[in-house]
Amino acid sequence: MPTTWTDADPLTLLAQVTPAGRRRDAQVLLDLMREVTGLEPRMFGPSIVGFGEYAYQYASGHSGIAPAASFSPRKTAAVIYLADGLEAHASALAKLGPHTGGTGCLYVKDLSKVDLDVLTRILRASFKTVTAKTFGKHAHQG
Repeated sequence: MPTTWTDADPLTLLAQVTPAGRRRDAQVLLDLMREVTGLEPRMFGPSIVGFGEYAYQYASGHSGIAPAASFSPRKTAAVIYLADGLEAHASALAKLGPHTGGTGCLYVKDLSKVDLDVLTRILRASFKTVTAKTFGKHAHQG
């Protein structure tokens, strides 16, 4: 079953995040994404805090709706989802500070060790890209 928007309260999720440092990072990301998107958070599935949405369609024909900006406060790291992929932000990521990543996931273990101005620029650019009317035509192939 595909993940969808829920009526759960993102603040309830954040209040349950452990350890305390990860909870602090989740609150920073919540505030940062509110500022970048101008939107209020909503829960996408049980553990993703999302802001806005975009439609995608893969070459296989699979399509759906996903958050335009989102994160998940996992126990080992904050996962920041970049729907336009990490490669689109390679030069900025080189200046971010300690992180790891996959195709569309940026993992940060401690936000206090990264450059939040760089992260803000990455989030702003990603949000602008995925909310553009043409982005769904360029979504990752699945």
